[in-house]
Amino acid sequence: MLQSFEIENIEKRNKDWLLDIDILPNRAHDCFSHIGVAREAAVLARLRLEMPKVDIKYTKEKKASDFVQLDVKDKEACLRYTATVIFDVKVKDSPGWLKQRLVSCGLQSINNIVDITNYVMLETGQPLHAFDLDKLGERIVIRRAKKGERLAALDDKTYQLDKDILVVADRERPVAIAGIKGGKPTGIDEKTKRVVIEAGNWHPVVTRRASRKLKLRTDASTRFENDIDPNLIDFAQERARYLIQELAGGRVMKGMADYCPRKTLPRKVRLDLDCLNRLLGIEIARERAVKILTSLGFQTKAAGFRKLLVTIPTRRRDIQIEEDLIEEVGRIYGYQNIPSQFPKVPLSALDKNEEIYWKRKVKYILKELGFCEVYNYSFFGDKEKEVFSLGENKLLTVANPFSALNKYLRSSLTPHLLRNIKDNFRFFDEIKIFELGKVFSNGKSPREARSLAVALSKKKGRDGGFYELKGVSETMLNGLGVSDVWFDEAKPTPEKSQLGHWHPNKRAEIKSGDLELGFLGEVNPEIVREMGIKERVFLLEIDFACLLRVVSEENEFAEISPYPASVRDIAVLVPLGTTAGEILEAINSVSEEIVSDVDLFDVYSGRGVPEEKENFAFHIVYQARDRTLSSQEIDKVHREITEALEARGWEVRK
Repeated sequence: MLQSFEIENIEKRNKDWLLDIDILPNRAHDCFSHIGVAREAAVLARLRLEMPKVDIKYTKEKKASDFVQLDVKDKEACLRYTATVIFDVKVKDSPGWLKQRLVSCGLQSINNIVDITNYVMLETGQPLHAFDLDKLGERIVIRRAKKGERLAALDDKTYQLDKDILVVADRERPVAIAGIKGGKPTGIDEKTKRVVIEAGNWHPVVTRRASRKLKLRTDASTRFENDIDPNLIDFAQERARYLIQELAGGRVMKGMADYCPRKTLPRKVRLDLDCLNRLLGIEIARERAVKILTSLGFQTKAAGFRKLLVTIPTRRRDIQIEEDLIEEVGRIYGYQNIPSQFPKVPLSALDKNEEIYWKRKVKYILKELGFCEVYNYSFFGDKEKEVFSLGENKLLTVANPFSALNKYLRSSLTPHLLRNIKDNFRFFDEIKIFELGKVFSNGKSPREARSLAVALSKKKGRDGGFYELKGVSETMLNGLGVSDVWFDEAKPTPEKSQLGHWHPNKRAEIKSGDLELGFLGEVNPEIVREMGIKERVFLLEIDFACLLRVVSEENEFAEISPYPASVRDIAVLVPLGTTAGEILEAINSVSEEIVSDVDLFDVYSGRGVPEEKENFAFHIVYQARDRTLSSQEIDKVHREITEALEARGWEVRK
């Protein structure tokens, strides 16, 4: 039965053959029964299915509803409930054939009445239960259990009930756990003369919760958890009454007490035959498709050119849309009968995704520099909000957070990186990590952007961490083809950094030309301590969208000058607070033609330097591309640089 289910094992027991069949979860509601499996086998073997015999001789006295009144309190959990009545039964041992079949299927024989209810359940998939009418009384109530109620069940165990458990009760007490297990006080015994056969349909979620809570899983609960068809009840009731009449005698009352608030009607689905052939990749004639659907018990009628309107039996609750019907036709036709062939479509190269390309490039460069990539949740909680002094209006709040620690969408990668550093310092003395992920902000409208954050921290950290990370940023940007990289005084804005997490005196802004790419610096020591980290942490943050605007796959190389360079040093005494960038700007404004490079090599304040002053020392490299510079040319430009610096009120130390 490869077109339906897998057969796990075949075994001969006495005169019967036992098939151990693995029913797929999506077919449990209609094939978790002998008739359901037989129906599939009949379709595949192209045979007619013969249903079990039902030929009941009803009494002409009274109806079942004259002896049983139903009172359904929980109308959401009880989808349908029926009760039939049989008088003058003879409770005894079941005949040998019935015992043998039950034992083969793993069930124990009790007596002929109980055995019939179990046998019909296996046969039809509809669980049944038998009550002794004289013990039950004439009123059946479907309700939630009350606090403190108990039930002595047929398995000789007593179960503590509560409001989460749906029960079948008489006027005073529970007599069964709905859809799971019957109670002992109303059970069938050798003195029983009048029988009530119960067949219900219960909400699958209610049944599953009760089964788990009581740690009680039965054949009945397994079926109800899979949402079986409420219309199964009708045939199951008839079949049970017929077998009881045949094996236990008795008089069967007409009809049944039936609570059915909503009828379950067949679903109708349209099927486009052209779509069927297109999805299966083979031409299946209309007549063949109709024959397959009819054999499955579906009704078809024309609904336009090459279109069918298919009526689905209520037992097939898995058929919802057109593709489900196409799958049914395909599996019965046989997927092995569909020839394999390559698709007849033109194959063309995909357009290059620039963002994915540069993401991979960035990750590769950082990996080669010794950094490890981390992945974190895109959420954080109140602790991060307080530590980083975030206002409620700046954050996007999650409507249904899965925990209190994940109430907000992250507005920066930094909080989680600091947590990563704290956790990993238990195992390592040096942490070098980065993350490339989405961040979210709440301004005039919610905004989503991609950000790159690189973090560096060492136990007994040195001041060199800032310069090491500066070198990492330059190497990475140069590797991405960004050559015009410089560092400016950091002036965070709400657009560039929502978190005030930088050290006030150890931070810089990374620029390419006039474009602001991100920030570089040390994380504020107070925040680091709040996050439980004892070491200094250095951080690089780059707006990935801005980075994509300046990256380039093509690098332009300038020819190295063949003429010698001359290096002159200059020291400038400036007021505290003056930045190196301001001094560099003054130097480069004099002559960019022969000043090929300016490097800051020393910053000093202390002994020998007046208070409120600071000394900056630079190497100035003089070099021309077309000639060897004379000392007179160099002296002239160097003198102009000195004058430009002094014109700003600074002292050039000689």
